[in-house]
Amino acid sequence: MDSGNSTAELLASPSQKQLANTRGVITSGQTVLFRLPRGDIKSVVLKQNSTVSLGKAVTFHANELIGDPYGLAYEIVNQKLHRLPPKTIQELELTEATNELINDDKVVQPLTTAEIEALKQSGVHSSEIIQKQIEQHANFALKTEYSKEKYKKRKEAKFSKTFATIEPTLYNVCEYWYTKDQSRIRDIRADALSQMLNLASVRPGGRYLIVDEASGVLVAGALDRLGGSGKVVNICNIESAPMYPVVQSMNLDQGMIKRTLVSLNWAMVQEDYVPVLPPTEVPSGELYSDKQTHRISKRKAVVDQLDANRQDFFSGEFDGLLVSSEYDPWSILEMTCTYLSGSASIVFHCPHLQILVDLQAKMKSAGGYLGANVTEAWKRKYQVLPGRTHPTMNMSGSGGYILHAFKMYLIHSALVFFHFRSDVFAVSMIPMHKRYSFTAKRSVRSKNWLQFKGRKSHPARM
Repeated sequence: MDSGNSTAELLASPSQKQLANTRGVITSGQTVLFRLPRGDIKSVVLKQNSTVSLGKAVTFHANELIGDPYGLAYEIVNQKLHRLPPKTIQELELTEATNELINDDKVVQPLTTAEIEALKQSGVHSSEIIQKQIEQHANFALKTEYSKEKYKKRKEAKFSKTFATIEPTLYNVCEYWYTKDQSRIRDIRADALSQMLNLASVRPGGRYLIVDEASGVLVAGALDRLGGSGKVVNICNIESAPMYPVVQSMNLDQGMIKRTLVSLNWAMVQEDYVPVLPPTEVPSGELYSDKQTHRISKRKAVVDQLDANRQDFFSGEFDGLLVSSEYDPWSILEMTCTYLSGSASIVFHCPHLQILVDLQAKMKSAGGYLGANVTEAWKRKYQVLPGRTHPTMNMSGSGGYILHAFKMYLIHSALVFFHFRSDVFAVSMIPMHKRYSFTAKRSVRSKNWLQFKGRKSHPARM
């Protein structure tokens, strides 16, 4: 098959054209991520003619956002959206002020909570409320310029009704779920996910086996990279296809998912398993209504598709295996390694180190695997501001551990070639389970012949 022609046909499909035209633009029915003033991120499915609520007294009409590009900032004024210009980083002047004489108590801020609520109810803008607090703050002038800037940001996060839209890309969705509930995606951080996809060499046109119990973050990453060209076989422990929340948050084209993604349970991937299926043929001599006949034909199509998916799995030659599961990794590898192609990448992720270390030891002792290596994803975020660049105070401890290896074909014999300057000579078929070393020298009578002396050496240790 010509990959170039297939890619061109894929991009020419109406669904892909429509997806390409709406990418980067907010449309009805999509999941939109909102960054709130305090830095929190909220996920909302945007529907036309509906009201969106982002918290207390932060509501607006969804139609005002539909059609706008992602990445813009808005302010809610009288339940109407107003676009905000992008903020610029301002240089702060260094002064002689220090924070040593500041006494933070209730006396320094005479503006009470009741007075602030009264100002908010009267429709006073948040910037005016913050300015009143600054004017009545007893020790504000004693603060350093950095402390003043932090004070203003805290008050803006508390009183302002602003937000920014974020496009649900793979990175943003992974960061959202990791911050919301990292155990739900088994501690797979965005940097760990990118390493797994790179180690598995996930690319358009590839075929991959995935065991995903991390809310679909691995499946979403593979589908995003394939772009509709290739195959993903997801092995799960339930009868029907799982509804992964991460995949739903990615706004992927449903036609592309239907073409690319196949879900099978563990029983279906066993060759000796015979599934118990309902009848798919109309018994002879019995009369059925059109509705019953249509139901039987629809059931037959589902059964035929299931059989085709199983045969596609049993045909093997998959390019990679990605696993994040609570089951024993060695048992998963034993059941799936038969269907991997030669030099296929094997990538396991686990929040705990010892599980992957045990798997690494078993792979080395069993043979058939090359370069089994366990690494830990490491990431540190920095605050980058003029004069205030430093690591953030709070950061995640770990993004889990990753095991990567290649599958090897165990061949009993192979043709050995020797290269001497510009000539290549084939020696013989030698057993691969034994290790030989050779010495060669040029013959005196003929320049085109080599004399070989071989001796047996010890097998290589794993």
